[in-house]
Amino acid sequence: MTLWLIDLEAVETRYTKQWKTELPAILKRHGHKIKIVSGGETPQATTPGAFLNFGGTNVYKSKQLEIIAEAFCNGEVEQGDYFLYTDAWNPTVIQLKYMAELLGVKIRIGGLWHAGSYDPADFLGRLIGDKPWVRNAERSMYECFDHNFFASQFHIDMFFKAFPELDRSRAVRTGWPMEYMAKTLAIYKNMPKRNLILFPHRIAPEKQVEIFRDLKQHLSQYEFVVCQERQLTKNEYHNLLGEAKMVFSANLQETLGISWYEGALVDAIPMIPDRLSYSEMALDTFKYPSVWTESYTAYETHRKQLIDKIIHYMENYNTFKSNIKKQADLLTNDYFSANNLYKTIKV
Repeated sequence: MTLWLIDLEAVETRYTKQWKTELPAILKRHGHKIKIVSGGETPQATTPGAFLNFGGTNVYKSKQLEIIAEAFCNGEVEQGDYFLYTDAWNPTVIQLKYMAELLGVKIRIGGLWHAGSYDPADFLGRLIGDKPWVRNAERSMYECFDHNFFASQFHIDMFFKAFPELDRSRAVRTGWPMEYMAKTLAIYKNMPKRNLILFPHRIAPEKQVEIFRDLKQHLSQYEFVVCQERQLTKNEYHNLLGEAKMVFSANLQETLGISWYEGALVDAIPMIPDRLSYSEMALDTFKYPSVWTESYTAYETHRKQLIDKIIHYMENYNTFKSNIKKQADLLTNDYFSANNLYKTIKV
């Protein structure tokens, strides 16, 4: 069996860059023969506030389709091969299914779901919503996959709230293939801490950066940094994480959350709302009531409570270190190790 890896375009400041090298290496260690399907070099500057470049990603996917189609034409795709899409929201899976079924080549297909129109806080959900074309496209893509991988139960439940008619047996809850992260960040773990609080998220409406900026005005004793404003390299970002005592979130969208895991790996307190995927993933020690930041208006009502909690974390930082380690270990074992994915592919 050949495992065809349909990868994501690499964005330097995101985990997709690491997946270019780390994911094939992980899959090879699990005994797979890998063929990487890459879209080559295309415009990769992300659309402001987004995860990808909305034009460039379609150039990239179109080149991937060409490679897949030529592989069928040349007889390179064999019975029993597995196609793994690192982003399930990829319309080429429909064309892959078309070729496989009409040519009588029995393959299996898996895809990792990150977001879609079914999430009202995602770009697709906010700008396109539940228009029939996008919802039917997502239904079709889900049906094309033998295995639909989700990183959190929250994400699964949200997906099936929009698509209750779909077969849940095709959904697999698995951590993401990021076993390399603990080792990558180990060199930043014992850096001297300073009174630094980071906002490590995209600058997008669903991340509510305005709350973080307002907190800065009321807590001048601490340094507040919005990471994306600095245009940091990966190493510079990790150095800031290593120096920070806290990473802060008021997110209205999160189906996993990588930055708070990165922070926990280097002993930064994750201060997160009790909602979204955070609710199932986080220790109670690090959650604050969701209502405090459900909107900017709600934040204004609860500002003092949020400020008091930040001060408590920052001034008693050392007392939280053992719980930070427990949090990091929980995330490593359950959400950033893809054991269910590896087992499913091998079946």
